Amino acid sequence: MSTLRKQVKILLPGILLASLISITSLMLGNLQSAKVINPLLISILIGIVIRNIFRLKRGFDPGIEFSVKKILRLSVILLGLRLSFFQVLDIGFRGIFILVLSSIGTLLFTCWLGSRLNINYRFAQLIAVGTSICGASAVVAAAPVIENSEEDLAYVVATITSLGTLAMVSYPILQGFIQLDFNEFGLWCGASIHEVAQVLAASFQIGTLSGEVATVAKLSRVLLIAPVLLILSFQKKNYHNHEYTLTRIINFMPWFVVFFLLATLLNSLSLIPIDIKILLVEFNHFLLSLAMAAVGLSTRLSKITKIGFKPFFLAILSWFFLSSVSLLLIKLIVI
Repeated sequence: MSTLRKQVKILLPGILLASLISITSLMLGNLQSAKVINPLLISILIGIVIRNIFRLKRGFDPGIEFSVKKILRLSVILLGLRLSFFQVLDIGFRGIFILVLSSIGTLLFTCWLGSRLNINYRFAQLIAVGTSICGASAVVAAAPVIENSEEDLAYVVATITSLGTLAMVSYPILQGFIQLDFNEFGLWCGASIHEVAQVLAASFQIGTLSGEVATVAKLSRVLLIAPVLLILSFQKKNYHNHEYTLTRIINFMPWFVVFFLLATLLNSLSLIPIDIKILLVEFNHFLLSLAMAAVGLSTRLSKITKIGFKPFFLAILSWFFLSSVSLLLIKLIVI
C-alpha cells in the first residue's frame, strides 16, 4: 500500500495541473455560443503557454507523462460510447460508399504526397488520419499508435482545427453556388469537415434535414478510425518482418483500439444504462481535455518552430482533396 501511495504522490502534481487546465478549457469552450473552437485545442494552447513561459519543476513531469500515455488511451476507449455501428445503416449503401472511398482515398493521397514533400512519414500519417476521419479526436487516437512526439501532436491538432473552422464558415456560402440539396449538403459536410461541432454548425445553417444527415454521416465516418489504426499499427510493427504469428499479433496489437471497438459494440447493443453512459461520456470530455493539456505541457515551442510550413501545406492540400473528391462523388452518385 505504501508503494501505491508513493506512486500516487509522484504522479499527483502533474495530473492536478493538467486537470486544472482541462477544467479551464472546458469552461472557455462552453462560453462559445456555437461551441466551434474545440476545448482540446484550448487545452493544448494553455499547456504550451505554461510550459514555455513558466519554469515547471521536474516534479510535474511524471504526472504529465502519465497523462499523455495512459489517460490518453483511456479517453480513446471511452470515445466508443459515443458511437453505434447501426448509425452507418441510416445513410444507406451509397452514402457509406462515398464516405469510405473519399476517406480512404484522402488517407492514401496524404501519405503519398507527404513522402513526395519529404515530410516524416509519421507526421504525414497523423495529418492523413486527422483529415480523412474526424479531426482532433482521430489525431488523439492515432498518435499513440503512430508514436508521434508531443510537438507533432500539438502542431497537427492546431492545423486540423483551423482548417475545419475555415470549412465550417465557407461551406454554407458555397452551397448556393454548387447547388446541393439538403440531403447532399449534409452528406458533404459529414464527409469532409473535420470536427463534429464544426459539421453541426455548418450543416444546420442550411436546414434541419442537412444537419441530421451530416450528424449521421460524420459519426459513421468516425467508425473508420478503428480499422485504420489497426492497419497502421501492423504496417509499422511489421515493416521489416512479414512473419505473422499469434505471439507477434498479441504483442503488436494496439489493445486500446480493441477496447474502443468493444465500447462501441456495447453502446450499439444498448448494454450500458443510459444514465451511466451519459456520465461516462461527460467524464471523457474532461479526460480528453486533460490529456491534451498534458500534451501542451510536454511541448516546447522551439521544437514546433523547427517543423516548418510544409506539413501545414500538406494539411491544406489533403483537406482540399477530401472536400473535392467527396463533392464529386455526391454529384456523380444519386443519393
